[in-house]
Amino acid sequence: MTAPDWQPTLVGPTLLVRPLRADDLEMLYAAAADPEIWAIHPEPTRYLRPVFEAGFFASALASGAAFVVIDRATERIIGSSRYYESKPDERSVCIGFTFLARTHWGGTTNGELKRLMLDHAFQYMDTVWFHIGKTNWRSRKAVEKIGAVFAHEDEFVVHGTPSTHVLYRIDRPGGGAEPAQ
Repeated sequence: MTAPDWQPTLVGPTLLVRPLRADDLEMLYAAAADPEIWAIHPEPTRYLRPVFEAGFFASALASGAAFVVIDRATERIIGSSRYYESKPDERSVCIGFTFLARTHWGGTTNGELKRLMLDHAFQYMDTVWFHIGKTNWRSRKAVEKIGAVFAHEDEFVVHGTPSTHVLYRIDRPGGGAEPAQ
């Protein structure tokens, strides 16, 4: 199997998804500075510059698998996402740390972004996982809308604090995830 490239450039009908760069900080923070984006997120203060820069942005840049999401019509950065926890032996990877500016909520943007990332991931893996804060209903509905199925709950430690997350999965077409009982 070819080693996965977890930071390609992906092009869709309305989006350009390209590797995150250090010089993206200002434009990405401009998209992330809205408190409403983070209101039901496990890290609700991520809209604050020090929290965003030291936590989210620094770890995204260090991951080597993070992206900025660009609206092709305006050429503006409207969000971010990344691959993480690649497990070649289990043929799985996670997609997450995704946010979009509120101007792009409720339409086709999230579906297009996730479809681009899923199509790329399925070149290498059989299963893609999504870890979502249990009470983050907006993200839960968004992944259900693209076909992810609830698998189980798990506890994660987020900055020293235990947090219940729900795990959803999508299997490569033809694999077929079964809903949890």
